[in-house]
Amino acid sequence: MRIARFTTGEDPMFGIVQEKDGQDMVFGITGDPLYTEIRPTGTILPLSEVRLLAPVIPRSKVVCVGKNYAAHAAEMGTEVPEQPLLFLKPNTAVIGPDDPIVLPSYTEEMSLEAELAVVIQRMAKDIDPEQAPGVILGYTCANDLTARDAQRAENQWFRAKAFDTSCPLGPWIETDLDTAALSITSRVDGETAQDGTTADMLRGVAELVSEISRVVTLLPGDVILTGTPAGVRTVGEGSRIDVEIEGIGTLSNPVVRR
Repeated sequence: MRIARFTTGEDPMFGIVQEKDGQDMVFGITGDPLYTEIRPTGTILPLSEVRLLAPVIPRSKVVCVGKNYAAHAAEMGTEVPEQPLLFLKPNTAVIGPDDPIVLPSYTEEMSLEAELAVVIQRMAKDIDPEQAPGVILGYTCANDLTARDAQRAENQWFRAKAFDTSCPLGPWIETDLDTAALSITSRVDGETAQDGTTADMLRGVAELVSEISRVVTLLPGDVILTGTPAGVRTVGEGSRIDVEIEGIGTLSNPVVRR
């Protein structure tokens, strides 16, 4: 099931994206699928006639995992960490499909990072890996934008990773997905940058959810970014970035400087 958050110019709504008569349609649902039972509203709209929003705005946090692909760690000139390398993004970093990524004034070296994102549905603390599927609502595409020059200049990554618009999510949440070996790619203006698979993750989704729950309590709506494959590259003003994950879809955003 594909759960989207969208607007037609009024208040945001949730809906289920399904094909009907050869066309993708959005079937409106009541409430918030993180907290309430899904019920149809009767609203049915062509997907092409709505504006998709970030499928979730975390009320608490986005937990990111660094260097979870060996080839990416190597291209960054670093070793694979002995335990998951964790950092946070605030919910103000989150934007949705087609929203502009705004380059901060302090960077001249912005890099893309295509990632599988996990959306948490139930509170989780100190859980085992086999319990992880029971706390997950589903999965979406993410782009962990990074100011590389700021990252190199400081030991802490907040300035490099947490700026506004640094966490595009979308286009929707896919609830039924085997994450063991999904193709994950990124493109800049149609040119392939990353071409990897989640099979190369050093730690899979269940292990990451378990590990993170031993550090912090995961709450409904929290998002976990699971790391990026090799091939990260610098992106500039005026370009467009596509992140595509098998079984989910494509997240696309333009890059601007203000």
